[in-house]
Amino acid sequence: MISQLLIPIAGTILFYVLFHALSIVYRELTSPLRYMVGPKTRSLLLGNSQEMMEDPDLTDRWRSEFGATFRFKGIFGISELHTSDIKAINHVISKSNVYQKAPFARARSGQLTGNGILSVDLDDHKRFRRIVNPAFGVAQMRVITEVFIEKAIQLRDIWAQQVRDNHGTVQIEVVSWLRLMTLEIIGKAGFNYNFDALVPDKNKKPNELNEVLNQIFHSPLSNRYAIFRLAQSLVPILKLVPLPGKSLFLAARTEMFSIGHRILASSKADIITSEGEKNLGGKRDLLSTLLKANLSPDVPANQRLSDRELVSQIPTFFIAGHETTSVAASWALHALSQNIIAQTKLRKELLTVSTDNPTMDELNSLPYLESVVRETLRIYSPVMVRHRMAMQEDVLPLSKPYVDKEGKSHNSLVIPKGQIIYIPILAVNTDKDIWGPDAREWKPERWETIPDEVSAIPTVWGNLLTFFAGPHNCVGSRFAVLELKAMLFTIIRAFEVEKAVPEGGIGRTAESPLRPIVLAEGNRKSSLPLILKAYDVHGV
Repeated sequence: MISQLLIPIAGTILFYVLFHALSIVYRELTSPLRYMVGPKTRSLLLGNSQEMMEDPDLTDRWRSEFGATFRFKGIFGISELHTSDIKAINHVISKSNVYQKAPFARARSGQLTGNGILSVDLDDHKRFRRIVNPAFGVAQMRVITEVFIEKAIQLRDIWAQQVRDNHGTVQIEVVSWLRLMTLEIIGKAGFNYNFDALVPDKNKKPNELNEVLNQIFHSPLSNRYAIFRLAQSLVPILKLVPLPGKSLFLAARTEMFSIGHRILASSKADIITSEGEKNLGGKRDLLSTLLKANLSPDVPANQRLSDRELVSQIPTFFIAGHETTSVAASWALHALSQNIIAQTKLRKELLTVSTDNPTMDELNSLPYLESVVRETLRIYSPVMVRHRMAMQEDVLPLSKPYVDKEGKSHNSLVIPKGQIIYIPILAVNTDKDIWGPDAREWKPERWETIPDEVSAIPTVWGNLLTFFAGPHNCVGSRFAVLELKAMLFTIIRAFEVEKAVPEGGIGRTAESPLRPIVLAEGNRKSSLPLILKAYDVHGV
């Protein structure tokens, strides 16, 4: 009986796989891009994806060998067009109706965050942005700056106690602590929810959400999990297979949605208690502002977000507002530990502010702090790549002629329907043709006079591609920048930060978010040990 059931099931799966495989082979053999140069493929199943995830410098070497535009193979042998050509990227971003988020990218986001803003496109995306944008406006950021400072001070005080307990100097692994701080911030500023992740209680259980997210994004196995998630996004039937990491994803998703439903119910109850949609009882967290915008009489009923869609924004904010900002903060401290002159210059500027609790306007008035944040997000962009898929045939213009395998020069490329475009954000941010010969160096002073070529980069902040551009630019860019400034303001005023690992001992991962790792440890677990000393303002 069991065999009679298994045979047709196995046959159906085999037919499904063969159909997809033959479709991919046919598309590759008939593609107008089949004569493009690119790296050799090591694996028919994984293409170049595994080696790209293992070597963070690989695509840089490919650009040196093949130029700004070339073709490589992703998982299942699906070709991707890599381009760091600014003219081509501007074209892709400007034609958002043609170049959309690839279905597999939306599915991959949806696996963890549900029907959030990261997993929708076109009209749904416009609808989501209309509701979400007010939560990240300037007025809202001005109010929640106090939360950024409050949580940064809480972390500062924990570190200060550790410094005192160790006679003035202590080595701290900062990534894990910064993740707890940003979790606290997104909880309080995002949803008026307390995770109590920084509460100093030795008997307290570790925060469950933080633990599962840590295993997914920061463990030595995170690369493997990422490949399996991508495979399931490309071939949905694989979701039936219990691939490694699936239980972790289910645990993270379950925990986030459980918290999300509680938060939404509480926020809605506050609205009812406050007599309707126009009064939120003075609450100014992101979700309360979002709910107010969603209930506005200016928004037609058919344009409002459903409860299911509202709940999905909560895990979206968890991931986008927690993981990326914590790694950016880690890289900022790493860069300052490597450049003591810059750290001293920054501290001198920060100490001109007479309070430990600056406002948004005070933080934004500090020019060197602005330069440090911009340079950190240039060199260490947490999101390193974006994908787009051509929904119809198009012609992609190039700023530099491309020479194919047959020696023919092209000023443009015919892009077939279904072609995936791989946009390397980090490569654009560190392109020597744009930024000059010192493009790979962390130098905040470069922002005093930037090259004219920088103006060609599509951007929504800081002449950088870090937060992308166009309709799908990062809605939380103001939030992330201000949070990073608040953290640096608080920590650098209190501590001298020195490297704990010899020069060249800190490496980076090859996948987003861009995470620091200790090379000597021989694994890919996120880690950044630093030495902290209390700064004595009267002793210098």
